[in-house]
Amino acid sequence: MPEYKLPDVGEGLTEAEIVSWKVEVGDVVKVNDVVVEIETAKSIVELPSPYAGPVTAILVAEGETVPVGTPIIAIGEPSPTNGQGSGDEPAGLADRTGTVGDPIDTNIPPEGQATLVGYGPKESVLKRRPRRFATPEIATRAQAQASFIPGAASPLAEAEDVPARDVRVLAKPPVRKLAKDLGVDLATITGSGPEGTVTRQDVEAAAPRTSTARTPNPASSTPEVRPFAGSGERETREPIKGVRKMMAAAMVESAFTAPHVTEWVTVDATATVELVERLKKRPELRDVKVSPLLVVARASILALRRSPLVNSTWDEAAGEVVVKHYVNLGIAAATPRGLVVPNVKDAQALDLAGLASELEQLTATAKAGRTQPADTAGGTFTITNVGVFGVDGGTPIINPGESAILCMGAIKPQPWVVGDAVVPRQVMTLSLSFDHRHIDGATGSRFLADVAGMVHDPATSMLF
Repeated sequence: MPEYKLPDVGEGLTEAEIVSWKVEVGDVVKVNDVVVEIETAKSIVELPSPYAGPVTAILVAEGETVPVGTPIIAIGEPSPTNGQGSGDEPAGLADRTGTVGDPIDTNIPPEGQATLVGYGPKESVLKRRPRRFATPEIATRAQAQASFIPGAASPLAEAEDVPARDVRVLAKPPVRKLAKDLGVDLATITGSGPEGTVTRQDVEAAAPRTSTARTPNPASSTPEVRPFAGSGERETREPIKGVRKMMAAAMVESAFTAPHVTEWVTVDATATVELVERLKKRPELRDVKVSPLLVVARASILALRRSPLVNSTWDEAAGEVVVKHYVNLGIAAATPRGLVVPNVKDAQALDLAGLASELEQLTATAKAGRTQPADTAGGTFTITNVGVFGVDGGTPIINPGESAILCMGAIKPQPWVVGDAVVPRQVMTLSLSFDHRHIDGATGSRFLADVAGMVHDPATSMLF
């Protein structure tokens, strides 16, 4: 019976969190059927099954983070006896302890077993500790899973001998911290989460309630300290993982590797605002989102023609500056899981309608948490739009592997000098951070001035 091991779905992936299972024990799956949803350091990814057959065991619970190569699910019928072990045990299971979660030493799929190209068992087998069960409900479920493996011993054989306080309870680190602070023994709680996981609500419900816990002392002159509205505790802790962990590492690497220089320019964007309104009425653009971001993106692509060094990479190992003659335009997108920067491949080859469509699809996918690792790789230049939050500007950090990032501020009506008069105009601020190792001030300033010039007067784009 083959075990599906967590694959490396992106370059350099070391671990991933099991977000949700799409199958249950006993379900019959086909090759390429989606069986699980995982969260990597960049996005949520659906994993297809590399095998066909019945699901015999789910080896990792939802919410757990496991390294690449860990068996996460067992799929397929048990292998026939090949002379190893007793006749009552399938091949490769003779040395099993009978505990669900032990590795299955099956290096070759059963004859006729369908497998997905690029997957399949490897020669090495990851050693995992026997799984123990926090509650009778979990143990019963695990025993039901083991019943699909003829000859496998009951998982309760070891669990029954484990003292209650030695049982490994399924709970996330913040929940364990809360239980410790409230003096709650997790082993005494029956979890209400997936696979019996103990949740924050379970811990709070089991917390001892005393008459003095929240009762202010009338004789005390110190007023009661109340938490913010909607919060039931003084502080909470969130684990640093997934997209947020990757973002933190990337920003630290960039900030302490490339010497950043940031320049600013404030520009009258009234003509751009008017152009956006006209473009929305064009038949070829009615089905896509047209915004100032689209105009700035197009202007940036054109400005990179005159300042190609802005669209380059510093290759420390080779001692070279690699100038890119294509633009993979990245758009920094804030998501509930953290910052991601997917990019539009070969944006320089798209017309305005095609660029608008790609930007709309890219941002929608990012906000839904469905950006794939390939969509964030290979970026050459990035735009971050802080104007959507009403912010005037900022000093953005360059996306690793690139040399510059453009920041768009909010467009707001402000007094502006036109000729000899002061009139209200739509004004915005653009700021450019660039790698000063190979982009000097003149190059960075020329690029920023070119973009600002096209925002002020879109007709100047005809000069590029």
